Amino acid sequence: MTITMKQNTDKKSFKKKPFVTGFFSLILIGFLVASGFYRQGPPAASAFITESRSSSSAVDMPRSFADLTEMLSPTVVNIKATKIEKTRGLNRPNVQEGPFKDFFEHFFRQMPQSPDNHPRQGAGSGVIISRDGYILTNNHVVEGAMELTVTMNNKEEYKAKIVGRDPKTDLALLKIDAGETLPSATLGDSEQLRVGDWVLAIGNPFGLKHTVTSGIVSAKGRIIGAGPYDDFIQTDASINPGNSGGPLFNMKGEVVGINTAIIPQGQGIGFAIPVNTAKPLIPQLIEDGEVTRGYLGVSIQTITPDLAKALRIKEQNGALVSDVVPGSPAHEAGIKRGDLIVAYNNKRVEDSHDLPQMVAATKEGQKATMTLIRNGKKKGIHVKVGKLPSDGATLAESQNSEQGKWGFMLEDMDRMTAERLGRRDDRGVVVVDVQPGSAAALAGIRRGDIILEVNQEPVDSVRDVKKQIAGADDKDSLLLLVNRDQGSFFVGLRG
Repeated sequence: MTITMKQNTDKKSFKKKPFVTGFFSLILIGFLVASGFYRQGPPAASAFITESRSSSSAVDMPRSFADLTEMLSPTVVNIKATKIEKTRGLNRPNVQEGPFKDFFEHFFRQMPQSPDNHPRQGAGSGVIISRDGYILTNNHVVEGAMELTVTMNNKEEYKAKIVGRDPKTDLALLKIDAGETLPSATLGDSEQLRVGDWVLAIGNPFGLKHTVTSGIVSAKGRIIGAGPYDDFIQTDASINPGNSGGPLFNMKGEVVGINTAIIPQGQGIGFAIPVNTAKPLIPQLIEDGEVTRGYLGVSIQTITPDLAKALRIKEQNGALVSDVVPGSPAHEAGIKRGDLIVAYNNKRVEDSHDLPQMVAATKEGQKATMTLIRNGKKKGIHVKVGKLPSDGATLAESQNSEQGKWGFMLEDMDRMTAERLGRRDDRGVVVVDVQPGSAAALAGIRRGDIILEVNQEPVDSVRDVKKQIAGADDKDSLLLLVNRDQGSFFVGLRG
């Protein structure tokens, strides 16, 4: 009986369902029509995603930089640098005897003569990094300055002295004595920056005091050819002449970079030195006035697919040793030309730009562990790091050939040719011509280059070169060791 009652209840509810369902369906359709949903159709799923992303970016995007600007502006200064520029005075011509001799001598006596030296004033920016008046800026802003004047945000002016400079990273440290505690900026962590993060630049472009620009981090680790320690933050925050030495801030108000360079023909592209590059140098600049760096004594280059194939190396990362300075720490440790350095103190070496920074950060006399690949096998080497000389490491250092398939003409090196090229020895052969569009031209070979090796075998004559090319296993590739401007590097040619 209980079962029968349950079945009857189900039948009753079943009969009522069409009416109830239809009633609520009409209400729902009416609501959707009124709202336009039913008439236009349901929005695509991407509409919800876009709305979600918009909400998220609205939270991340600052509504205004006014509070940050008000807080940070007192830490940014204008730097005026007075430099003495040498100019050539007007040389009076040597007038020979003749009818116009007296006239010309009188004319040149009446002309004002330009002085040999005259002062020239440049301008840049800087950021106060300590309450007792240390200011971080660019080396090129203050280099060669006879007098430095720092103007604060409140228009107070102070004479500044150079505490230390580091031309290799284009950084300099100044000091002013204000007689009071100064507002100072906090140095952040540039490694934490992400591409797309908001940044703020404050400086004095074109002499316009305290100009604020904003943008995002466009890229990190940019190499622009400024030197061996290239590692720039690229930003689209407007940077112009006069911004040099000024700070790049993150949204926490921390200094993450020092604005340094622009591309003259570009728009919206600026470069800043990461603050993490500057932080370890500041104590050395205060104590010694210069920066001491570690030194290996090798010439290196980035490994390319063609070079890897020619050297029978599988790895695509590392710094390829193209030369070793005799008597250097690298030479003493047994590092050889053709070695591929893939790790330094257990840190992976991606390319030739990584290694100089790693070595430079190593103290003189400290032992470092290196992993390299030689003849296809990994090898561990310990090296006692030396001190990089202040002027940088230096290397100790015939038209009877047809261009052929490679596109260059060679000549035997003799004593006269070596002297003309400023070389100390007559090793190698000279490139006297390069055919446009040839394999040599595409690989970057230039007239005046010295070829020291072909396929890792020394060559001292054009005959040696031909012999090595003829005996090569791979007739369509050529590996050359080239000397240029007292430095050596490998070049891979494809026929």
